[in-house]
Amino acid sequence: MLERSDMADNALQALHDEEYDLPFNKQNLNADTLLFTGGRASRSLDGDWHFCVDLLDTGLRQKWFAMQPASPEDRTEPWDYDPYDGDTAPVPSNWAMLKEKWYFFEGSAWYTRPLDMSRVEPDKRYFLRIGAAAYDCKLFLNGEFLGNHYGASTPFCVELTNQLRAGRNWLMACVNNTRTRDRVPMRNTDWFNYGGIYREVALFETPRTAIQRFALHLVPDGTYSKLRVEIESTGPDAGPAQIDIPELGVSQQVPITDCKGSSLIDARPDLWSPEVPKLYDVRVTLGADTVTDRVGFRQIERRGTDILLNGAPIFLRGISVHEDDAALGKVTNDADLRRRFAHAQELGCNFLRLAHYPHHERAAELADELGFLLWEEIPVYWAIDFTNPSTYRDAENQLRELILRDRNRASVIIWSVGNENPDTDARLDFMRRLAHTAKDLDPTRLTSAACLVNHSLNRIEDRLADHIDVIGLNEYYGWYEEDFDDLARIGANSAPGKPVVISETGADGVIGPKGPKTGLFSEDYMAEVYRRQIKTLRELDYIKGMSPWILYDFRVERRQNKFQNGYNHKGLIAADKATKKEAFHILADFYSQLAQTEATL
Repeated sequence: MLERSDMADNALQALHDEEYDLPFNKQNLNADTLLFTGGRASRSLDGDWHFCVDLLDTGLRQKWFAMQPASPEDRTEPWDYDPYDGDTAPVPSNWAMLKEKWYFFEGSAWYTRPLDMSRVEPDKRYFLRIGAAAYDCKLFLNGEFLGNHYGASTPFCVELTNQLRAGRNWLMACVNNTRTRDRVPMRNTDWFNYGGIYREVALFETPRTAIQRFALHLVPDGTYSKLRVEIESTGPDAGPAQIDIPELGVSQQVPITDCKGSSLIDARPDLWSPEVPKLYDVRVTLGADTVTDRVGFRQIERRGTDILLNGAPIFLRGISVHEDDAALGKVTNDADLRRRFAHAQELGCNFLRLAHYPHHERAAELADELGFLLWEEIPVYWAIDFTNPSTYRDAENQLRELILRDRNRASVIIWSVGNENPDTDARLDFMRRLAHTAKDLDPTRLTSAACLVNHSLNRIEDRLADHIDVIGLNEYYGWYEEDFDDLARIGANSAPGKPVVISETGADGVIGPKGPKTGLFSEDYMAEVYRRQIKTLRELDYIKGMSPWILYDFRVERRQNKFQNGYNHKGLIAADKATKKEAFHILADFYSQLAQTEATL
């Protein structure tokens, strides 16, 4: 058996050493290695990969990654798995959606595919980018361990230059979606724990000196007359960079020292807004390397309890959304995203909360084009291990990767650092540090978190509020909180001094033959909760937005009564993403009234 082959150190270690994972858990693929890819040509590595689930982590114990291709008759050891033959799985996909026996599988799975190179250019560099893999992804090339990445929903890159060879290469990924107490999110969540490589995989080729990071934004000083560009490079010094924005007549050099540079640019762009989502084509060149982007310019700020866009108060008419599909799981595509935005537009939304983790980057790109404001967040959810430095490292890295990925998107106005956490000293320190990290990386946007209410005093009261710009409030009066009148009492008792966004509210409404006609879980009950919520919230002047829970019904393990059957049914639209519930039209009417009122001001 392979435990006795020369690939394993010895049989005892391979069979019984429970620290087998340590050499492969460096978490060295992180925000520091992320490459800006806007406008770059790429080679897609999507498609069928050889695939095997591995509940016992036999692959790491036996070093499957070190196996060489061989025909069965030429092997000297019986293999428990052949990385080069057998079952395949499409990338991107979630394994839960491929076979019924994998539906609840949590553990490791192995992906293998050939990577054929006609030649490897000596003056080029090669980077692999994976859009997302849930949760721990360990990468190997030609039997050599390259590193691993933590986080189920953010992209990561690894440089292949020194390991890549002309001819056939073998790329392997071990992906593990096991829920643990120290991960972000932790073991207990309220959405389905999909596993797999479920976003696109691509190979990028760059010159020896490459643009690693590029950020461009309107300077938030109220003059709307200056842009700031920031560039970071990797590789040998290549002199100054050049930024061009042809429509604004901008063509300016950016000095680069020690691989970093920034400059102010005099320009008066047309401002981006939901009504006029103006975008500009931008090109950045450094030596032989060029990247491009489409960027909108706007200013978002807080004054007292108001949120201001381009100097004018705005009410966030929103809806919360998950990445979930009855057929595809957590995989999304352009058609699915456009349907989502079309339904949000039909609701009268100008705002979406992308819960509870970073969504596909295409969501923010489309929001830029279509004119929607976004709340983006990381899954610091419920009882995270706030005392564990490793957990904080994981959370901060996911936040940095999200910001580095989307900080050029005008649509993104809020970075959220968490959801529904108990107000303890450890949590306060954890979340405060995340909020400050967000501001350090990106001072042009607002910060938030879904905070908790002091129910004994009926008051919005959370120490984290002192460290964020917008207070997110999840409240379910009429559903989880029985006394609906408490919502009005909280409104009277609270003087938050900052804008409050109702980040969640709603009720389950099951439609179809399985749904009750009256009472809890009925469509009628859900509709009445929306009516009462709207009547109460419209009287609270510090409420500056809402994103009810949720646009579509979605899959989740914890919901298992006879009405739910593994789904959360708080969606305004059923899981078929077509059938609208009565509450959809109630909310749409309210948002229409708000929009008409705003238009007359």
